[in-house]
Amino acid sequence: MKAIVFNEHGPIDVLKYRDIEEPVLQPDQVRVAVRSCSLNYHDVFTRQGMPGIKVPLPGIPGCDCAGVVAEVGDGVRDWSRGDRILVDPVTYHDGKMWMIGDTLWGAYAEFVVVRAEQLIALPDDVSFDDASCLPVAYGTAHRMMLTRGEVTAGDSVLILGASGGVGTSALLLAKMRGASVIAAAGTDEKCDQLRSLGADETINYSTTDFVKYCREHTGSLFGGGGYDVVVNFTGGDTWASSLRCVKLGGRLLTCGATAGFDPPTDLRFIWTAEMDIRGSNGWKRSDLDQLLELTRTGEFSPVIDSRVALEDGIAAHQALEERRFFGKIVINADASV
Repeated sequence: MKAIVFNEHGPIDVLKYRDIEEPVLQPDQVRVAVRSCSLNYHDVFTRQGMPGIKVPLPGIPGCDCAGVVAEVGDGVRDWSRGDRILVDPVTYHDGKMWMIGDTLWGAYAEFVVVRAEQLIALPDDVSFDDASCLPVAYGTAHRMMLTRGEVTAGDSVLILGASGGVGTSALLLAKMRGASVIAAAGTDEKCDQLRSLGADETINYSTTDFVKYCREHTGSLFGGGGYDVVVNFTGGDTWASSLRCVKLGGRLLTCGATAGFDPPTDLRFIWTAEMDIRGSNGWKRSDLDQLLELTRTGEFSPVIDSRVALEDGIAAHQALEERRFFGKIVINADASV
């Protein structure tokens, strides 16, 4: 099969588009012909190498995919060749968590092999592209914003790094719940796009200090200032500053650390504001089921930046790493079944 493969961890040059032998299908497994694979920054971490996580080499990135069942292994009873499916990237067996595009070969490929229990039936009225956007970024955002974060009507919500997959999903989910959203991004163009998605206010944090903006627009902490919910899944240099934007009794939500996992913090703001800091780790199947139904009914629509063919996937991966996108980038493949 054709795939985007790396034989060693390193810079983007380690990725190669080439032929590679398809994995042998084991009992209880299904071979999926990939139709759409949406990109996540996790793909960059997989290529670079992550401390404590053993990625099989050669490796294939790509956590999110939707496609068509191409072949079923022994013991598979509920799925047949030609079925339209969405893959839940994570499975648990042998006492471990396994994830495609991470500890297993991923979906930057014509085919991906998964366990049958990872398949979710895809309704005819949900496209492969839309479905492929749902698990990692949107499932994570759903769990962080609604399941864990309990965002509700009337909340004021500041979202940092709002222009990526998790960020745009967090914005859409917050607006769906009736919250007021202040979305922060790094360019005026991205801020314009965020307003087009429904953001009530935007902050270009490359030209505006978001803490100063918070104080000027909401007031001091003891004067009722700050936001009910602050969303920070980047960590790094913005972490300590984001604590200053949470109002008394407010919540700080996090589900990742794409800019650094060990930032300095300031405990004074945590106890002074009596804030809750709520972590959210990925998604559950119930999050994906709810998102898929919201997409089917048209209440929720993934934001797609661009679509590229599999052979152009390395350039798409580079755009992801350099953050030259808004929403989700989707790789398309069309191997015959």
